[in-house]
Amino acid sequence: MTTEITLSRLEDELRDYAYPAAREDLAESCAGTTVLFADGDADLGDLVTDIDQREFESAEDAFTALQNVLPIEALGEPGQSDGDA
Repeated sequence: MTTEITLSRLEDELRDYAYPAAREDLAESCAGTTVLFADGDADLGDLVTDIDQREFESAEDAFTALQNVLPIEALGEPGQSDGDA
């Protein structure tokens, strides 16, 4: 069953898993969960796979690592920087 969550619920979603967790195990557990962005979506398992870190000590650790692999579509309007009017 596929689950859809918004980006704002991502950290809460990660709290549902046991830690410490290996990246591969967490990616497998998260597969099938779709994260909805401002413009588009991505499979959470795929996002976890993209992280360089091998193990996560906590949900907060995993969430922080995910911040580095989120696509530009994740926040705001496509291609808009914070300085755009």
